[in-house]
Amino acid sequence: MKSMRFLPFLFVIVSVLLVAGCVPQSPANAPEISTSEANLLYSRGETFFLDVREQEEWDMVHIPSTTLIPLGQLQDRLNEVPKDKNIVVVCRSGNRSQAGRDVLLAAGFTNVTSMAGGLNEWSKQGYPVEP
Repeated sequence: MKSMRFLPFLFVIVSVLLVAGCVPQSPANAPEISTSEANLLYSRGETFFLDVREQEEWDMVHIPSTTLIPLGQLQDRLNEVPKDKNIVVVCRSGNRSQAGRDVLLAAGFTNVTSMAGGLNEWSKQGYPVEP
């Protein structure tokens, strides 16, 4: 029964680690993931990558096999986004992807995250892009 005395301390330690972000979350449930985490998901081919930039930006550079739905059109085109897959929302620098993630979450999508740093960071890391 002595071990039961430590249970409250264990609960506090685990809680602090979760709040501090030391215990890894599933990328699908994380509000934002790094480009390296996104690249890992991308390489597995099981995640839907949604680009919320404008057509002109897409034409200049984009991640291969991603889907373009500009942020301003996303609310009207939700039916084009799968509900049965993990979704990573991307943009140029990471700001619009957060807004896109929030649109999807508000619409009932649950496995959604955005990519920190956007295409700028993705390209800087040398991950695949198409002109």
